[in-house]
Amino acid sequence: MALLKTGARFFREKGYNHTGIQEVLQTTGVPKGSFYYYFKSKEDFGLEIIDNDASEHNWVLDSYLNDETLNPLTRLRRYFEAKSEEFTSLQCREGCLLGNLGQELADQNERFRLRLEEIFAQWRDRYVECLQQAQDAGEISPHLDVRVLGEFCLNSWEGALQQMKVSKSPTPLKAFITVMFDLVLKS
Repeated sequence: MALLKTGARFFREKGYNHTGIQEVLQTTGVPKGSFYYYFKSKEDFGLEIIDNDASEHNWVLDSYLNDETLNPLTRLRRYFEAKSEEFTSLQCREGCLLGNLGQELADQNERFRLRLEEIFAQWRDRYVECLQQAQDAGEISPHLDVRVLGEFCLNSWEGALQQMKVSKSPTPLKAFITVMFDLVLKS
């Protein structure tokens, strides 16, 4: 739906609070009445954008983490390398939409905070699952707590994305990949 794509683009560029529904409607050519047919409010619109973005991202995660032709650590590393290339191709501007919205809205809107927390927990659990597979395959030490590693992976990646935006450089993403895979997960 054009409204969701355009809204997501504006949220990435300007944030939730600085995006007006009117500018989204003007850009898409959708009448105001049609908007309110689909969404009760800007908040509902924002939550739908979050769900849509998470769904698209889950598809990307699936394409990498479910590729059983590769060993688990290779799958995870390729996912982060591909995302790093994607963000670099965008001139390090946008970052993670959900991370951006979390930074902006977690203290302002409990519905947004809870939904973002839920999605981040799902992503963390996907990392944990892949790390558990790596541990079962002998790729990483059996002494490492894969739950803690999954949390560290999510938090470090989101932090690297924030630093990428601030520095306008892919260096934080490259540092994340190097530290995570060449130091932390090294057998």
